Amino acid sequence: MPQETDRKMMEILRILADRSEVLGAKTIAEELRKKGYDLGERAVRYHMRILDEKGFTERIGYAGRQITPEGIKELEKGLIYDQVDFIFSKFEDMMYQTTLNPKTGFGKVVVNTSTFRYDEEVMDIIKDTFNKGIAVSPYVKINTPPDGDYENLMEMETICGTTIDGMLLKAGIPVVPKFGGLVEIENYVPQGFTELIAYKKTSMTPLEAFTDREMTSVLGVAVEGNGNIPANFRLIPATARDDATNLFKALQKIGISGLLKIGKPGKPVLGVPVNKDMVGIAVIGGISPLCAAKESGYEIDIKMAENTVEFSDMEPISQPKYIIKKVGPESHKKVEFLLSKAWNLIHKVDLDLESREGHVIVNISYLKKEDLEEGLNIFDRVMASRPEYCTSRYFQILPGADGKKGLATVCSLTIDGILTNHGIASTPHYGGILETEGKAPRFIELTAYNGSSLDPHEIYLSKGLTSVTKSLKRSGRILASLREIPYVARPETLDILDEAEEMGFSILKVGKPSELVYNAKVERYHVGIVTPGGLNPIAAIKEAGINIDAKAVETLMDISQMEEF
Repeated sequence: MPQETDRKMMEILRILADRSEVLGAKTIAEELRKKGYDLGERAVRYHMRILDEKGFTERIGYAGRQITPEGIKELEKGLIYDQVDFIFSKFEDMMYQTTLNPKTGFGKVVVNTSTFRYDEEVMDIIKDTFNKGIAVSPYVKINTPPDGDYENLMEMETICGTTIDGMLLKAGIPVVPKFGGLVEIENYVPQGFTELIAYKKTSMTPLEAFTDREMTSVLGVAVEGNGNIPANFRLIPATARDDATNLFKALQKIGISGLLKIGKPGKPVLGVPVNKDMVGIAVIGGISPLCAAKESGYEIDIKMAENTVEFSDMEPISQPKYIIKKVGPESHKKVEFLLSKAWNLIHKVDLDLESREGHVIVNISYLKKEDLEEGLNIFDRVMASRPEYCTSRYFQILPGADGKKGLATVCSLTIDGILTNHGIASTPHYGGILETEGKAPRFIELTAYNGSSLDPHEIYLSKGLTSVTKSLKRSGRILASLREIPYVARPETLDILDEAEEMGFSILKVGKPSELVYNAKVERYHVGIVTPGGLNPIAAIKEAGINIDAKAVETLMDISQMEEF
């Protein structure tokens, strides 16, 4: 997305463009909620005034706003690949705006903004996590949110780890934010990163992917010293290590730290390799106390690095006693990105489209035995009404541990294996969320396979971003993925994919050379291919409230051992 407008304003433009009519703040707020944005009417009016000033919308009396020709142009430019670039730019912007002076305690810090309904128990959980030092800083600012007419609704601003990057930059130290992820803590000692997402490879803030109760276990760390906490990783030049160490000492004196480890030149930090002449730094995620509350079942709306506030306007919520111990010698294995695993499986795909024999890549999802029949009914409904939203009509029921059943579905990376076997270089680039409503399908989220240790579709499932059931009526969001091939191979690829479709595989779109595909950018001299996610039927089961553990890109399976819908 272009830097002139933020994500919410771009969604407002999309709503106005799709409806092609004058809309008021109430209607737009309702449409935004359907898309997962919880903005009240007052906040919508604020954003629309900015859009008016930019000339992207215009007010029509008291009826509301309509999009202008300039707004249409802005929307056409505001494609999902811009959002991937925008995330990193946003953090660079926040770093630049950091002005805190560690000697005086005055200046601006970057904050995360979390909104939730006040409750003594939720506050106790948050305070206890701060008390244990599982945060960047105990300093917070509590406000009434813009739409604070809701009873007991409160907004808490907590210091974001990006403040650390900003402070390093202000001290003249070049800093590169690299990853957001999860760090495993064992007996209060950080062991290593278990998951990572690169800042430059995703349309959502990296730590945003790990804010759901299924991902973190901050409470386990606070109570027993074992679990996973969100953390960030950045790089600085090796020559700046001493200066950075002194800065952390100065920041600690005014109540800002969260440092898990600062490495040595060229040495790995918590399992993340570091290039020669660089130093890695790992810092606790500033949203950890709020993650603890989410793990307890509370609804918390967390927005990352949304704002800067004056540090002197913040107050400590606790006097922390830091329970996380010093990191010992590096022993944790290197974090592997998904694409490395995927390439090895792609290489082993040997499916022959003519004989319909060979191995395919499968996802395996597990659910309770007593939920299997209901889950299969939903699965059948998706396959029957929208087979094009499923990678393949092949599936299999497998035995699972602890009284569970496994449901194997074909992974869309199988397509890359099929094309590779025909001598066509097919490279999986992104897993994403494809919005099926509106005038044309479009990607609204993208995460690169080579920038994430988790399959992007697993992340989207955990965050509840799909609405596959609604998409059965062409008005929802499904999982989909984008891969690229050389443009010269397009004619042969079309022939191969025609054979694959005859066998029951689904291809949503094959682009033209260098053409945008569902608003996703394709490299020059390449062609984009969009396929539906193999986990879409699983997403529909989850949407029905059935607890199902989805595991993508799991293994290979002989297609002759699978059933055909």
